[in-house]
Amino acid sequence: MAVERDPDGLPQMRLRPMEEADVAAVVEIEQRVYPFPWTAGIFSDCLRVGYRCAVLELDVVTVGYGIIACGAGEAHLLNVCVREEFRNRGLGRALMMHLLGLAASAGAAVVFLEVRPANTAAVRLYEALGFRQIGVRRGYYQAVSGREDALVMRRAIDAA
Repeated sequence: MAVERDPDGLPQMRLRPMEEADVAAVVEIEQRVYPFPWTAGIFSDCLRVGYRCAVLELDVVTVGYGIIACGAGEAHLLNVCVREEFRNRGLGRALMMHLLGLAASAGAAVVFLEVRPANTAAVRLYEALGFRQIGVRRGYYQAVSGREDALVMRRAIDAA
């Protein structure tokens, strides 16, 4: 099979809606990255209820995904991930910008998310994209040693 390349001969990045057929690849990434991963059923439910779900492909390989729920003029980023070996290439930023665009097209004026404070790379990316911390959810995340707090972040859709 021929691999699509951009005009400079680099692998082609493609963002597209997630489909049920993508769930296995998404779960594989989720299980590699998170100690307490979402299940295939959770991803399927997100598709079924109409959350905006996207996959990021590099050539023909799924390397990332994101899920955002939109309603009542706001959006909540539920899950976003890029495979570890493909990080630090701007793919997470591209995926986030795509998700923010989906939220805007759904009429959201603001986006919220939670992130582990220890996930400093994600926190830095979100801050660079205009998210600001507005609170802390105590004991939000399951952790090996009990529970871990989450930073709550917010961004206006029209923010730079």
